[in-house]
Amino acid sequence: MGEETRKANRRRVRDPLFERVFRGRGIDIGHGGDRLDRDQLFPGIESCDGFDVADGDAQNILQYLPPNSYDFVYSSHCLEHLADPMLALRGWFELVRPPGYLVIVVPDEDLYEQGTWPSRFNCDHRWTFTIAKRWSWSPRSLNIIDVLLENLSGFSFVRVGLLDEQYDYAIVGTDQSCGPAEVAIEVILQKHPLTVSAPR
Repeated sequence: MGEETRKANRRRVRDPLFERVFRGRGIDIGHGGDRLDRDQLFPGIESCDGFDVADGDAQNILQYLPPNSYDFVYSSHCLEHLADPMLALRGWFELVRPPGYLVIVVPDEDLYEQGTWPSRFNCDHRWTFTIAKRWSWSPRSLNIIDVLLENLSGFSFVRVGLLDEQYDYAIVGTDQSCGPAEVAIEVILQKHPLTVSAPR
């Protein structure tokens, strides 16, 4: 999969939600050279750090960066490569300064792996992801909504969506992410501000 962020940004610039989400100081985790801010499409971004393999282990990001450092944390097509995606998500969420956003993009198992495990298109994938299926053909399937609800608290879902723009469901056995199609799930969470109980 190449330049998935650049591909997704062509869609995002037409959606006013992302003007609100991509604002202030952010970080792109696991960008692989396809950083969120590379085309400067979101004028609200003041700065966007990159964090990739050369910078350390994204799964243990709090060893490198302090909590509440960023207005938004973005990661596209990284989580499926990690041994412990739940640990990674907890750390990434800690980086978000309330009321900021966590934006996660992972390949959808039916659009990308297409019923085959191990993945025939990327042998480095350790997990497959789905939005809401209760049964999966994949022995390494994670329901992204369940994973988030079981591992994080103090947030609201802003959007959860299947990204299948330009995907041709009539074509099977082909990695359609090599072309213009998106084959992923996008999740946007907003972190709740910390509330302090009034004294009694």
